[in-house]
Amino acid sequence: MSSTLLLAGTRKGLWLGRSDDDRVDWTWSGPHFDMEEVYSCTVDTVGSAPRILVGTSSPWTGAQVWRSDDLGETWQETPGGAVRMPDDVDASVERVWQLVPGIEPGVVYAGTEPGAVFRSEDGGETFALMRGLWDHPHRLEWNEGFGGQAFHTILPHPTDPNRLTVAISTGGVYETTDAGATWRPRNRGIRAEFLPEGEQFPEFGQCVHKVARHPDVPDRLFLQNHGGVYRSDDAGGEWTYIADGLPADFGFPIVVHPNDPDTIFVFPIQGGDGRFPVDGQAQVWRSRDAGSTWHRLSQGLPERFFVAVMRDAMCTDGADPAGLYLGGRNGTVFASADEGETWTETIDNLPDVMVVRAARV
Repeated sequence: MSSTLLLAGTRKGLWLGRSDDDRVDWTWSGPHFDMEEVYSCTVDTVGSAPRILVGTSSPWTGAQVWRSDDLGETWQETPGGAVRMPDDVDASVERVWQLVPGIEPGVVYAGTEPGAVFRSEDGGETFALMRGLWDHPHRLEWNEGFGGQAFHTILPHPTDPNRLTVAISTGGVYETTDAGATWRPRNRGIRAEFLPEGEQFPEFGQCVHKVARHPDVPDRLFLQNHGGVYRSDDAGGEWTYIADGLPADFGFPIVVHPNDPDTIFVFPIQGGDGRFPVDGQAQVWRSRDAGSTWHRLSQGLPERFFVAVMRDAMCTDGADPAGLYLGGRNGTVFASADEGETWTETIDNLPDVMVVRAARV
């Protein structure tokens, strides 16, 4: 009998939740890595056995990646710190914002602050800087978002290991088709509302919050921007605004249904003036037609909810029906076993939740 593993990374450690196929009752362990920030975690199921990878950081020890091959019973520190800049680079990694398995066994990508992408070929034990992106002439002009310069999106192409799409706040979307040797910006049609009129559609410099795709339709991308929800049907060549019908077009996460490429989920919040849901009510919005229409999902979510859900704090689990999960900056994690129709609280009073990930194990 399979079970669901739920990971909740916070500003002070990681918690692990376990449930059966019903995904109603949960047992939790934690904190793991208490007093360390956890901005990224993943369960790599590409290899022969699942491996948990966790990115931690602290003012004393810096950034680190940990791994567990027994579902969190024990942890091993990656050799030599793992995610480190080469000696000839005058910068140091402050946070690991993203950990994403590639499509080839052993390949794992890490997105960091300052804005860089690293690649591992040994299951996340050692990482090498992808120099083509770090040396890109645009990088020197990337700014920082309110939360820092975060490489928060890494999307390996589901069939072509040479193609990779990434996104950063604030720089925008970039793609490589030659395994990282060269990169091109993919931001046409994305509005940078914080720039003056007449300059709001630059080649790069957008504050993209998250990008998602379904592996069955790899050239269709969905994007939550700093103001705006967008879809691209040509792998980021052109973007179309699809937020009509939402209560607000600002937000952080965007999630694609694991079994239906036309279904997406967002968590709208007010923009820079509030950073909490409209009317102070927690609400997920779902589209079943790739963003043409939207429907509110809030049964079981709190009516008073004055915090945001961060870019990596909403996810699905790949089951059928799909489970959907979200964590708030008030330390509460909610779960839905029916694709967002109804919600239950699984744990509360955690520190500020930054990332939520789920896997069937």
